[in-house]
Amino acid sequence: MIGAVPPFLLKTDDNPDGVDRAVFDGMRAGIAADRAQFFRDFGPVFMGANRPGARVSQGSLDWNGFLGMQASLKGTLDCVTAFSETDFRADLKAIDVPTLVLHGDDDQIVPFELTGRLAAKAIKGARLEIYKGAPHGLYITHKDQLNADLLAFLKG
Repeated sequence: MIGAVPPFLLKTDDNPDGVDRAVFDGMRAGIAADRAQFFRDFGPVFMGANRPGARVSQGSLDWNGFLGMQASLKGTLDCVTAFSETDFRADLKAIDVPTLVLHGDDDQIVPFELTGRLAAKAIKGARLEIYKGAPHGLYITHKDQLNADLLAFLKG
């Protein structure tokens, strides 16, 4: 699991530390109004390029935005609903295979304390690797560490 959303992002009565629905409603509104601009504005936060000292190339930001634009408008809107409202808590408890949870502790999109840390606790025997200072887009910003950790995990 790389920067994954489980166990559950949305703030509800039984998930009081979750993210307010208004955040996701704002994302959907921005996507519906001007999807291209949404991805242009979202990219620096996704990649952590809005942080002091961040070194993310314009090419990486452009590529990431291009990937987002390849999805349909409906698919993009449905994605926000799926990642914000799907409750994976019971699913995590049922996982019975070796699981690696990789997450940046500066993920501004999928907050580590609400997701990665809790997912690793919920999955019996999961291995948690915390990437210090890493954003959600750690597959770009921390690609060498990510690849090494994946290979090491696969080799057992």
